[in-house]
Amino acid sequence: MTVKAQMARFALVGAVNTGTYYGCYLALLHWLPYMAAHVLAFALSMTGSFFLNSYFTYRTRPTWRKFLLFPLTNAANFVITTGGVYLLVDLAGFSSRYAPLVAAAAAIPITFVVSRAIMLRPDTPPKSVERVG
Repeated sequence: MTVKAQMARFALVGAVNTGTYYGCYLALLHWLPYMAAHVLAFALSMTGSFFLNSYFTYRTRPTWRKFLLFPLTNAANFVITTGGVYLLVDLAGFSSRYAPLVAAAAAIPITFVVSRAIMLRPDTPPKSVERVG
């Protein structure tokens, strides 16, 4: 599969993931402060994102190793979106209902690069060839 096709699939999965995240965020916002709702919704949607990216975007088998590494793909996303939500709501006076959507858009390119590197990484490291002589 070409990188362009992976980018298109990644964007589609991202749209589904963003919808899942945003739905969870709005539901949790009724009971939790906006930052707690953001963190919990992010964690819930990340699990779905892992499986969608495994099967649909990169057509690779999900493994425990990839699942445990997958949060690294979202670390940059989390930092960018969390910082963005804070800046938009607390400093810019933006609505807490819409700030996550704006902040998420800024994180997409970085998340794709990191996600692709982890999801397409071999499960076992290549064996080194010993040099004789």
